[in-house]
Amino acid sequence: MSGLEFLLDTNVAIGLLNGDAAARALIAERHARPSNCAVSQITRIELLSYPLMTDAAELQARRLLARLQVVLIDDLVEAAAIALRRQTRLKLPDAVIAASAQAHRLELLTFDERLRQSIKTGAA
Repeated sequence: MSGLEFLLDTNVAIGLLNGDAAARALIAERHARPSNCAVSQITRIELLSYPLMTDAAELQARRLLARLQVVLIDDLVEAAAIALRRQTRLKLPDAVIAASAQAHRLELLTFDERLRQSIKTGAA
């Protein structure tokens, strides 16, 4: 995962897709760019599985995802997610996203304060 620094939570990715000012500001503040950002496999699933997604929205999501690396759920991420779930009782998707950041030593960019705190208090 050379060159990667950040993992975007689903809420940040959705914010970028929607042109949300807070999401753009967070990305700019951290000097994040597609070459140093990734998303979890869970985020990719969440972005592409919205039942009411239009063709145009799907194309926009796929374009964003094509610019980012996807962190797959491997044994390292699985072990970190298990540890986080035991310690923090996060929902499984959130635990996998946080674990993806932890396992690959990436800073998680999220608007979810509970998720942000779980990385500080959880061990992986």
